[in-house]
Amino acid sequence: MTFYILKRLAQSVFVMLAVAFLAFSLFRFAGDPISQMTGVETSVADRERLREQLGLNDPFVIQFLRFTGDIVRGDFGYSYRTRQPIGEMLLSRIPATLELGTVALLISLIVGIPAGVYTALRPRGAVNQTILISTLVGVSIPTFVIGIFLIFLFGVYLGWLPTYGRGGTVEIGWWESSLFTLEGWRSLILPSITLGVYQLTLTMRLVRAEMMEVMRTDYIRFATARGVPWRSLYFRHALGNTMVPVITIIGLQFGGVIAFSIVTESVFQWPGMGLLFLESIRFVDIPVMGVYLVVIAFFFVVINLAVDLLYLAIDPQLRVREAA
Repeated sequence: MTFYILKRLAQSVFVMLAVAFLAFSLFRFAGDPISQMTGVETSVADRERLREQLGLNDPFVIQFLRFTGDIVRGDFGYSYRTRQPIGEMLLSRIPATLELGTVALLISLIVGIPAGVYTALRPRGAVNQTILISTLVGVSIPTFVIGIFLIFLFGVYLGWLPTYGRGGTVEIGWWESSLFTLEGWRSLILPSITLGVYQLTLTMRLVRAEMMEVMRTDYIRFATARGVPWRSLYFRHALGNTMVPVITIIGLQFGGVIAFSIVTESVFQWPGMGLLFLESIRFVDIPVMGVYLVVIAFFFVVINLAVDLLYLAIDPQLRVREAA
């Protein structure tokens, strides 16, 4: 098991280096940051002096090594646009994105897993068909359309919920949370539902497919013949074996929720990392763009590593194979 963990850690380091290289390479051609930082009245000499101070005249390899070394040391540099430390900018935005992603994932699990079990056990009912059609429609509609529809219905037409921002927040150290105020929860409902619709559909259909596959196995038939109570049969034996691949997808979903919250944060003006990334694209703030991608990749790597270890803990076949 130790070798398995070390192998996964080595793969994670390689992935992070590859992402850092791709991010740095792509954003070097995103535009000229000097043009965004200076006005038309700035002289050519001042532009060149600023370019030299920022190290933009150095060779590509030197710039990449400096970029990677600074990130390894925890120094994310400064924003070209605001001159603020990027680390502080991200720390102020991470709580909003993590809270939004966590609530969206919880909604997808709380609704998706029971719906998947129900549709697997009642494959021919009218309710089953209604759920499947609804999820198909939900996954086919773009996220921003769902967000706009929810804003119009619950924010504009009914006036029940706010349509932008985080509402009231509470500071717990450096963490600014909206989970401890009523206005914060009211502001969180619409964006979390918008972000969780696609994950809900994926979770429900995966649980349904795995549950139907497990119910056809021999040991379920044998347990049925022995007279095992249906609650134990469905929720202990069948669902327990169904959750092994579902856990993997759930971990990747959480990473995807964090990474792809950009559209939702833009629609609801949610002050998270996704909105910061869009602002950095608008102003060609290359350091913020590069660091954002590295941080998102780090989230994916950590979550994927945790899922692999959890998968190893709950799957005896994998433990035996790795031991061999």
